[in-house]
Amino acid sequence: MGHQANGSNNDEYVRLLGAWPSPFVLRTRIALNLKHVPYEYLEEEDSLNSESVINYNPVHKQIPILIHGNKPIRESLNIVMYVDETWLSGPPILPSDPFDRAVARFWDVYIDEHCFTSINGVAVAKTEEERKEAIAKLEQCMGLLEETFQECSKGRGFFGGDNIGFIDIGFGSMLGPIKVLEKFTGVKFIHPENTPGLFHWVDRFYAHEAVKPVMPDIGKLVQFARLKFNSSIFK
Repeated sequence: MGHQANGSNNDEYVRLLGAWPSPFVLRTRIALNLKHVPYEYLEEEDSLNSESVINYNPVHKQIPILIHGNKPIRESLNIVMYVDETWLSGPPILPSDPFDRAVARFWDVYIDEHCFTSINGVAVAKTEEERKEAIAKLEQCMGLLEETFQECSKGRGFFGGDNIGFIDIGFGSMLGPIKVLEKFTGVKFIHPENTPGLFHWVDRFYAHEAVKPVMPDIGKLVQFARLKFNSSIFK
């Protein structure tokens, strides 16, 4: 449940079309919570055939979709940036310095293009060789993100410094799928020795007031993965 918004006919009414297992939907919910934005959350179980999704996102037919008044905003990182720029009611999500903003955007794109694709690669691998290759790529992603955490946090609790920021939201949304893979592969992708910064960051991220109410239950994600992926890894 999101904070409930009152009145559906004004220009400030906020709705979010999403699905609970989606890490991309989770990003938008964390951003809205961080900014203390009241919104109505609408669960779309079959987004490909949802009339609302097709209406508001006819090109990609994908969630999440944020509807602010009657204006639809699409794609998770784009939505997070929109939330940051539209509502000043909470801490900034993106850094104010242009270079730091560019660095944050770079790493969130990297997370989507490399980490998420590696997570998916492990899940859909049809052979042991494919699985090992995807696991190695995901471990490489974790190593690079450990270095990035050390550089961006500057000894503080989050990638964003004293509070969660753009990279925290981008990567933190992937923790559920990573924990599911850890359970089924036996590989610890976030390890106290190999990635000590990330290991302690995970607990801080999960405990954050903007994150805790919307983080999917790992047990439910495990069941979802078993149903979604026809792979021997989940048998």
